[in-house]
Amino acid sequence: MVKQVLVVAALASSFVGFAAQAQQAASATLDKVKSSGAITVAYRESSIPFSYLADGQHPTGFAWEICGRIVDEVKKATGRADLQVKTQAVTSANRVPLLQNGTIDIECGSTTNNSERGKQVQFATNYFYTGTRFLVKSSSPIKSLADLKGKKVVSTTGTTNILVIRNVNKDKGLDMEILSAKDHAESALLVESGRADAFAMDDILLYGIKANAQAPDSLAVVGEALQVEPYAIMLRRDDAGFKQLVDGTIASLVKSGDFEKLYKKWFQSPIPPKGVNLNAPMSDELKANLTALSDKPAL
Repeated sequence: MVKQVLVVAALASSFVGFAAQAQQAASATLDKVKSSGAITVAYRESSIPFSYLADGQHPTGFAWEICGRIVDEVKKATGRADLQVKTQAVTSANRVPLLQNGTIDIECGSTTNNSERGKQVQFATNYFYTGTRFLVKSSSPIKSLADLKGKKVVSTTGTTNILVIRNVNKDKGLDMEILSAKDHAESALLVESGRADAFAMDDILLYGIKANAQAPDSLAVVGEALQVEPYAIMLRRDDAGFKQLVDGTIASLVKSGDFEKLYKKWFQSPIPPKGVNLNAPMSDELKANLTALSDKPAL
């Protein structure tokens, strides 16, 4: 009888220990934030209107505001009303490793949720849908993909768009010279300076770049979208507790109507720094996902 009691006690103790470890693993980011008293939120410098520096110093944008709401919920969940919010600029090339190594805790930019990235990181509910098109000079004869045969096409390092262009180039035998740039601003500059014929990128980002260029009328967004892909906030893998908090925050924004208000603010109203209205209506894919609240990746 004594042996049975000891065995049961040992099993119970092991179970409690395992449960505690599981609890910690499920909310590793929240535990890290609570113990350190700080959360590091990543932003992009030129992903208009999602996450960018409107005044050259402070991040703003659609994704940035959503992450602000998430940080409010993190404060409640951790009991840290005094939580310090640190910011970190990231690029397409370094955003994943900086999340994996703990430099940043959440990435609020314009990152495509796809299956390949899903092997390295985790994504929250999809909050936007876009497709690859081309930014060219308004005076350019380029109007479609076929017109890019033999031309110089730039895209940003570390994006899905550069992979899409490489595949299309190979599949259709377009003989394009594909260039890479460190960020969207540099990619656009190559087109504006004539060193590239087109900049391949998500169409909504191209509209933002065009709207805020020194001479907006000198640029045009052309071509049919090569594919449709979702954007989502990026989190570390195997952190179910944090993902639940982030997804729950987005769901609350949708339910309250605040998500739609934020959308109208950033896509259908004048935005900084130049007060340009992108006039981008909500896509059918996004409307559907406001009901589904899916985190389904692109292939």
